[in-house]
Amino acid sequence: MNLAIISSVLLGILLLIMTVLFIFRIVLTWYPNVNLTEFPYKLAYLPTEPFLAPTRKIIQPLGGIDITPVVWLGIITLLREVLLGQQGLITLAIRHNTI
Repeated sequence: MNLAIISSVLLGILLLIMTVLFIFRIVLTWYPNVNLTEFPYKLAYLPTEPFLAPTRKIIQPLGGIDITPVVWLGIITLLREVLLGQQGLITLAIRHNTI
C-alpha cells in the first residue's frame, strides 16, 4: 500500500469518528440537563466543542434548540463525500495513479 491509500483510510476513519461524535451531540441536545463535562458525555464534548462554540456565535439556537451539531454533521458528510466518495477527489487521484 502506498502513502495515499494509507492516508485515505486514516482520513476516512477520522471523518467516521467525527460523524459518530456529532450524531451523539445531536442526541445530547435533546437532554439539556445533561452535564457534558461528566465522563461518558465528555468523550463527545471535548473533540466537538472546538467546532461548535464558534459556530454558535454565527448560528444562534432556534427556539432553545442548538442546531450547530446538525450543521457540522452536514459539513463533515459533504467533506467525506467530496474527498472519499466514489467520485471523490482523493479516490479519483488514487485510482488514476494505480491504473
